[in-house]
Amino acid sequence: MPRVNRTVVLSLLIVSSSVFLLFQLYYYRKYVSKPGPHILSQTGHLTASDVQWQTLRKFLALAQRFRLPLFLADTVSLTLLSEDALRQRDRLVREPHCTFLCTGRPITSFTLHANLWKYDKGFQVLQVRGDDPRLASLDILSGQDIPLHFLLRLQDYIIQVVFLYERSGNYLWFGALRLKGDMDRSFAPFTQLDFGRHAGALNRQELVLTVLDGLDVRIPRNITRFLYEQRHARFLECRYRDARNFLQLYPDDSSSAALDFRRKVKSLLHLAAQTLAQLDVPFWLSSGTCLGWFRQCSIISYSRDVDIGIFVVDFRPDIISAFRNAGLTLKHKFGKVEDSLELSFLRDDIKLDIFFFYEDRDIVWNGGTQAKSGRKFKYVFPRFSLCWAELLDLKVRVPCDTLDYVTANYGSTWSVPVRSWDWKSSPSNVQENGVWPAAEWEELIQVY
Repeated sequence: MPRVNRTVVLSLLIVSSSVFLLFQLYYYRKYVSKPGPHILSQTGHLTASDVQWQTLRKFLALAQRFRLPLFLADTVSLTLLSEDALRQRDRLVREPHCTFLCTGRPITSFTLHANLWKYDKGFQVLQVRGDDPRLASLDILSGQDIPLHFLLRLQDYIIQVVFLYERSGNYLWFGALRLKGDMDRSFAPFTQLDFGRHAGALNRQELVLTVLDGLDVRIPRNITRFLYEQRHARFLECRYRDARNFLQLYPDDSSSAALDFRRKVKSLLHLAAQTLAQLDVPFWLSSGTCLGWFRQCSIISYSRDVDIGIFVVDFRPDIISAFRNAGLTLKHKFGKVEDSLELSFLRDDIKLDIFFFYEDRDIVWNGGTQAKSGRKFKYVFPRFSLCWAELLDLKVRVPCDTLDYVTANYGSTWSVPVRSWDWKSSPSNVQENGVWPAAEWEELIQVY
């Protein structure tokens, strides 16, 4: 009997062992490791949760088949995932957990960056459509009809698909969910939906693919950041109809000087937004800049400056150096962090005024200082929250109750242009607020 080559035998054993190991790994991933509720209960029957899970699996399979760029945007699921990630740190993608998307509730929300869902495949579908705001302007008051929300129902399970649209300010926009008269109001528990109470704006999301409950799902990489954005996503559209009526009464300045001013303001506002974003300091349009957006969907060409507001709790000592590094010149610094702080910068002969706001019970206020006399002034506003808006192709914040904010500052005649404006006496909400001690002028009244 010929001798068997030991090397050949050893090689065959290694190959066969490797194949068997690969088969075990495949079997484990395919049938054992997936924790989804697709396994029969102890009674041998599918539970309600199992049926709902299968509905979600069918939906995701359709999305994958037609290459729809979905990602999970369900706030409850993502919140629990985020909390789990804090405990496990970077294990979220490598070792996902969840249990039927964390809660097993009968609603799940996804966002879809696409133009149209075309494939119902057995689902009952409620389509909510609306005007495309990207096509609206002072000349065209409404755009074409586009899908905003689709609600898919199967086996008493609701999947909400929220359509995201790119806007000129390099962000993603979604519309409000408004049911028309003939729509079925019992189709879904609308009060439990994560999206739809109002229009919103989100930054572009970096996504990661993970496995939750045995399902391949894309989720935002930075879940905490996404959840923060979703909570503060409310978006206000420009009031084009009112703006057009205003401009018919008071035509806009179309001179070369006015056009040059708008160009410089756009550049300055974009630069300010970029600088403050790097510092993670939120701001909003204030004073005349806010009035221009609200009244005429633009800037006021004779205002000659840009006004923004920042809550003083968001003040950072490196704000001044950040703006200087961005190419702006500090024009003046009035007040102190504890009282009436105000900064003013200059670029291309356009002034950027930054007013810091102080919260005081049911009001907020910002201060003003007259350099030559040391007199202090106070501008009082009702409390407000912040919403997103768009001005000059830039996503910016404005007070959500913009009318109350503008009326507080400019009175009930805010819709009538006023070219002669005295900041010490013209505003409706201005109050005398004492005088800075002369001994502190050098520190508190700095003009450059």
